[in-house]
Amino acid sequence: MTLPGTIAAATPATPPERAVWRAEIIETIKLAWPIALTQLGQIAMMTTDLALIGRLGDGAIAAVGLAHLILFVGFVLGMGPVSAVAPLAAQAFGARDPRMVRRSLRVGLWAAVMLGVPINVAQLWGEDILIAAGQSSAAAALAARYLTGLAWSMIPAWCFIALRNFMGAVNRPEPALWVTIAAIPVNGLLAYALINGAFGAPRLDLLGAGLATTLVNVAMCAAAIWICYTCRPFKKYRVLGRFWRPDWDLLRQLIAIGLPISGALMLEWGLFSSAALLMGWIGTTALAAHQIALQVATILFMIPFGISLAATVRVGHAVGRRDPVATRRAGFGAIALGAALMVAMTVIVVAFHDAIPVLFLGDDSGGNAATARLAATLLLVGASFFVTDGMQTIAAGALRGLNDTRVPMWFAAVSFWLIGFTCVYGLAFPGRLGAVGIWIGFSIAIATFAPLLIYRFHVLTLPKHARGRTKDG
Repeated sequence: MTLPGTIAAATPATPPERAVWRAEIIETIKLAWPIALTQLGQIAMMTTDLALIGRLGDGAIAAVGLAHLILFVGFVLGMGPVSAVAPLAAQAFGARDPRMVRRSLRVGLWAAVMLGVPINVAQLWGEDILIAAGQSSAAAALAARYLTGLAWSMIPAWCFIALRNFMGAVNRPEPALWVTIAAIPVNGLLAYALINGAFGAPRLDLLGAGLATTLVNVAMCAAAIWICYTCRPFKKYRVLGRFWRPDWDLLRQLIAIGLPISGALMLEWGLFSSAALLMGWIGTTALAAHQIALQVATILFMIPFGISLAATVRVGHAVGRRDPVATRRAGFGAIALGAALMVAMTVIVVAFHDAIPVLFLGDDSGGNAATARLAATLLLVGASFFVTDGMQTIAAGALRGLNDTRVPMWFAAVSFWLIGFTCVYGLAFPGRLGAVGIWIGFSIAIATFAPLLIYRFHVLTLPKHARGRTKDG
């Protein structure tokens, strides 16, 4: 008790609110930038592969497109469970439980192997699957040759993602970036050699392209494991310690968190994939312009995607510490950061929307002029959803830090298909807006999805007394 006129004893000063938020934003940026660049590195490798395969002719490009339709479903199915390593490991790190950090990674690696074996075996029947789907036997045979080279590539790819998520969960995502940067030139040289028979390698065309991807994925996975075993701070977790010890309860938890992530990704990416089919109905120009605009959107998306994974980790750390104030601050700080960056990127795209398609098409005269003009128009339409798309992926990442993935999956079903696909199809064809209508449909879908996720995070992180007032009021 302090008497009137006396001075209270000094107490530790509480940091100003603005300083706390600034520190949160800085920590999020430290986590996000290596992750975003890692994803851009993955895109660089895919682009290199496509450029090399393109020299084999249009038939090879078409075959790879067919093969990716099969690969997409399988890859996304496993993407969710290995992504669930991040929230589980981050919560354990926040709770200062290194054993649980290791267990979270272990079950993620288990899931990669258990899902990967049947999926990789199934893709060996890719030719039969494609013929049953109505594709020509020649195109199906080429796609099957590529899939044969890719056999067993998913398991090391998923394991690398699990290891990368573990690294991020312990606040050290940079080594995954260095591994990816080193892999870009290796992938290019190996793919060139095996496709064309250079440097003494056999000429394997599409088989060589797939084989190069598999070998690079194995090498990246091996490098990540080596780093985790030999470098601080990872080696103290003994990542493969007691790897064969059953951990069924935690594996079930990982699957329960991860499969809805896969479902939400499938629903979202499925809408954008189906749009390519609709663009094909409109015409070749529409399809080409769509691919250019979508590639730009994909590159931009890597910025909020990196922030999203950082949000998962930061929220998970706060949940592990049982700090609800920091949990809420981590999520909303990441969303605000992503929104600000995407506003800046959107302004740049709008300012240069006429010039960007030329980077893909070269001289925009002649046959490319119509494609360039339509791509520029689609980029202007896309400006209406670039910011909300960034906010929705970051909000989804924040919710994953809370282990909340099932409700967001249902939000995705409503937003992308009940509302989104209806608008995409309706505006494109009955509405006669064509390609522009499809992209307006994208904007409506994402404008529905983002507020739902943000509101969900808001409700789940409200203080208990405020949550009670919300229910009463």
